[in-house]
Amino acid sequence: MKVEKLLSKVDRSSKRSMIDALRPSMRALIKDGLSKHSDVDVKVAVASCISEITRITAPDAPYDDNQIRDVFKLIVSTFEGLGDQSSRSYAKRASILETASKVRSCVIMLDLECDALIVEMFEHFLKSVRDYHLDSVFPSMGSIMVLVIEESEEIPVEMLKPLLARVKKDNTDVLPIARNLSERVLVKSAERLKPYLLLAVTALGESLDTYTKVVSAVCKGTTATNENNDENTYGLQEIEKKCLQGYCLR
Repeated sequence: MKVEKLLSKVDRSSKRSMIDALRPSMRALIKDGLSKHSDVDVKVAVASCISEITRITAPDAPYDDNQIRDVFKLIVSTFEGLGDQSSRSYAKRASILETASKVRSCVIMLDLECDALIVEMFEHFLKSVRDYHLDSVFPSMGSIMVLVIEESEEIPVEMLKPLLARVKKDNTDVLPIARNLSERVLVKSAERLKPYLLLAVTALGESLDTYTKVVSAVCKGTTATNENNDENTYGLQEIEKKCLQGYCLR
């Protein structure tokens, strides 16, 4: 897509005149005929172009509230296919994800109260993450989820359900890499999650014993980064150790 290549070359610090010159393309990209095209690869290409536009205009949103909601529905839908590395559109999907992480655009979904879409995005990440994602996709997924949690005024149970589901001890359907991603997000968001996580566990009718150590550690305030890890804490060192033992990568 020629537009996509041109947009990728536009610097984020571009002058207003450049952004004004992009407006015809911006309007064309959100027409239903493109954003709701029957060809999945076309929809991903459109999402990729719009992703570049969000990068160029950041921190300002490039569309009005109703339009940007539709834009994020399209962008989030592309994350569902990240588990298929053989897909023709895989590289574009990964690039959209990386851009969303770098420019922190997903915070706009919080401003627009797109709660259900955020939950859908978390589910896409945790269902599609694979071992071959460690270079950039894995950290981008984690960064986006941590950012959304940290920036949320309130953290509803629905937002935590996808993460908690992946750290249930008896959930044998979860890929180790998805469990690892969930644990990392919980540890990195521990301070923000502490007032909410036990309430979520209780609301789901579960007990702390249902989950791996990380949930109890967050609730008790005993998570740790690599720098302050000790025998009474659970944190990134333990997660890394499980990886080395083959529990998250196989």
